[in-house]
Amino acid sequence: MTYNNSLYSNFPAKKRMLENYTNQTQQAFVNINGHVHTPHSFSAFSEISQIFEMATAENIKAVGINDFYTTDGYIEFAQLAKQYKIYPLFNIEFMALQQDLQKAGIKVNDPNNAGRTYFSGKGLRFPATLSKKNTQKVAALKKESNLQTFEMVTKLNSFLEEIGSDLQFDPTILMEKYAKNLFRERHIATAIREAISEKFTSVEKQKNFYTQLFSGKELKSALTDVVGIENELRGNLLKAGGTAYVEEDPKAFLSFDEVKEIIIDAGGIPCYPVLLDDPKGNFTDWENSKEQLLKTLTDNDVYSIELIPGRNDFSILKEFVLFFHKNNFVITFGTEHNTPQLDPIKITCRGGVPLDDELLNINYEGASIIAAHQYLVANGEEGYLKGTKAKMAQKEQFIELGKAVISEFTKK
Repeated sequence: MTYNNSLYSNFPAKKRMLENYTNQTQQAFVNINGHVHTPHSFSAFSEISQIFEMATAENIKAVGINDFYTTDGYIEFAQLAKQYKIYPLFNIEFMALQQDLQKAGIKVNDPNNAGRTYFSGKGLRFPATLSKKNTQKVAALKKESNLQTFEMVTKLNSFLEEIGSDLQFDPTILMEKYAKNLFRERHIATAIREAISEKFTSVEKQKNFYTQLFSGKELKSALTDVVGIENELRGNLLKAGGTAYVEEDPKAFLSFDEVKEIIIDAGGIPCYPVLLDDPKGNFTDWENSKEQLLKTLTDNDVYSIELIPGRNDFSILKEFVLFFHKNNFVITFGTEHNTPQLDPIKITCRGGVPLDDELLNINYEGASIIAAHQYLVANGEEGYLKGTKAKMAQKEQFIELGKAVISEFTKK
């Protein structure tokens, strides 16, 4: 296998790099965002460069690209990371389906669909490479996903005809305008909202059309609330029970084990994205007991979790994170930015409550392990996994190396 260490070509030898870091007079933890989506899936950012501009302004030292099903943004992400001196974490996200849990009605980390399981890979090889078999699997996933979305547009057009509207959408044009190579329901919602705004100039006419589109239900969101409107469009038209909903073909999903295999094949670390509490304090079936979740994950050789604190209560998040940190998990946080809402890159909990120093440090340690893993793999060495097992006994060594890698990469 050919390794690419171009990101580290100007680095000193590992021993010298560690010495340089150890000899620094100030070694405070740094702000990290380990999970953002780019326009290669669906994103609040218009361009990848916007991520780095905001990260620089907010003093974020490492950012993780985490697009669905694709690594197409990696090269541009890496180039901008070098330019802005912000360390890049190379991640990916999938939607798996655990069919036994689906049949049993057990919800994992999708609150609306039993068995559906969001799953991430952290610290993939750069440039990304996969075996021929897994390359074909991922290509088939994208194809099936896009087919479903195209069918939604066809069904939407039929419904628009039924209600006497002359609005019509061409899925190919929508994909070219709003997406890269993965066309999602969120893109359709954006297109509908923009078309309504352009067609109806008055507030009253827009609201009346939404009522018609929602089969008599009034729009709840203000017309200035882009995120709220698009969520209502998705809920009323494109989600299960909606007039333009198209049920996903099982071929559009891989199994939990297949996703893990692809992540490891790509040089990454399997990572479970935790949903945790909703605004009413509810948890999914899979996450209702942190002790049982820990056992389930370790039984499946998953030793890393990530959270999106913006959707969680601070106290619930902290108790949960400290439990998994005590059990030697790699833990990272992110913001996703997978809605039109352009929030800050800096991570906060629900309601804008900031992370405390302990949580910031845990996030820094997790990102450091991933950084060390990426650095070692890029130099032809074994990373944080040995086969499918994490090197938990060497966790502190990986943290130290990763901090040195991030420090070296980000120094001015």
